[in-house]
Amino acid sequence: MSAKILVVDDEPDLEVIFRQKFRKQIRKNEFAFSFAYNGAEALEQLKTDSAIDLVVTDINMPVMDGLTLLGEIEAQYPVCKSVVVSAYGDMENIRTAMNRGAFDFLTKPIDLEDLEITISKTLQMVQELQEKIKLQEQKEEAQQESLELEKHNRFIRETFGRFLTEEVVNTLLESPEGLKLGGEIREVTILMSDLRGFSSLSEGLAPDQVVEILNRYLEAMANIIIAHEGTIDEFIGDAILVIFGAPIRQKDHAPKAVACAVAMQQAMEAVNEANRKDGLPELEMGIGLNTGEVIVGNIGSSKRMKYGVVGSHVNLASRIESCTVGGQVLLSETTYQKVASVVDINQKLKISAKGFKEPVTIYDIKGISGEHNLNLSEAVETLQVLPAEIPLEYSLLEGKQLNEAICKGSFIKLSEKGGVIRGECEVTPLSTLKIDIMEIKNAVSSDLYAKVINMAGNNDGEFYAHFTAVPPEVKTFLQKL
Repeated sequence: MSAKILVVDDEPDLEVIFRQKFRKQIRKNEFAFSFAYNGAEALEQLKTDSAIDLVVTDINMPVMDGLTLLGEIEAQYPVCKSVVVSAYGDMENIRTAMNRGAFDFLTKPIDLEDLEITISKTLQMVQELQEKIKLQEQKEEAQQESLELEKHNRFIRETFGRFLTEEVVNTLLESPEGLKLGGEIREVTILMSDLRGFSSLSEGLAPDQVVEILNRYLEAMANIIIAHEGTIDEFIGDAILVIFGAPIRQKDHAPKAVACAVAMQQAMEAVNEANRKDGLPELEMGIGLNTGEVIVGNIGSSKRMKYGVVGSHVNLASRIESCTVGGQVLLSETTYQKVASVVDINQKLKISAKGFKEPVTIYDIKGISGEHNLNLSEAVETLQVLPAEIPLEYSLLEGKQLNEAICKGSFIKLSEKGGVIRGECEVTPLSTLKIDIMEIKNAVSSDLYAKVINMAGNNDGEFYAHFTAVPPEVKTFLQKL
């Protein structure tokens, strides 16, 4: 590779002299010359080509003199070295040039033999300096790799250590496959859980109460997930995204995930018992599960990265979870096929899921038998017949958008958890409704939300809706009834 030499001088004949003197080196590609006619032009060239090794400069030039140029080179391009060739060879100029980083100082008229020797010596020094820098960079790179490995191991311990068993964390650290943690396609089972109506519920609580109730719930759920060898990918407010089958492969990831979901629902009784003792509201949670191939690996940027999961099967798990009511566990078709021999179901349903062209089959399960042997508690709900119907209006919630069509209806039966509605518009199971009770519609925040569970009677237009979000004012009104 040729050495790059920039010659800076306002004498027009100097370019011809240099090219003639060093024609052999130019022909052999040992030297590559460029030329500038003042210091300002030289700095522009250095900006576009910072790989210039040597600057041979005059002192007396227009626009920017050579001594000023030397100061700029020393400050901005420390690897590039300079040789001064000037007619002004007094001690003051020589001292200034050397203080500003010049390697040597030659006086005009130029002795071309001396110049050739000086250039060779300077380039040799530049080469040695570059080698030192290269060795230093290699040393720093090795140190950085060591730091990255340490950082990587710390990342595994700090991230997975909170959400995985110690045995799994040690496996990740000790195995080459575990240390790689690159993006890969993997079949996993995704568990998505979420509290029903937590946003509305938390509006009536003080900030410290919201944090207390949320932390109690998340701690209880995290302990169960870790016990079932799931990986907590993320806490999203009051929602939890869990992976079974990554980063450690599991042949039985689907039954582990289903058992975990049932155990999480069972644990809600203890969570709510503690809430009741502290005067805090009870919580209800819904869980959706889906199995399929996803991409797992490190996701993020150089500043913030996490082990995560990406793919349409994650989205489907979220869509299924959104169909649940409190205390329910819903499975996708792919998850059900892997656990069909050990689960009992309440019903099989088809839903339209956003982002999916075909209807999606889901299964509402009772529990899982076999080695896990866990069952969901059967909720006992007493619906009271109302002495007088309560007029209401309801609209269908599609995704996060409210359908503009408003339907009239009325509650004919009620419990703390839901009610039977007689309505003028047709609804389908698992659809979400926003309900306005006419008597209090303009008096309070009446954003009452419910999910249609089933058709509730022998009469057309009657259906049961389970409450999913009940504002405190609406709850008070319903309790009085």
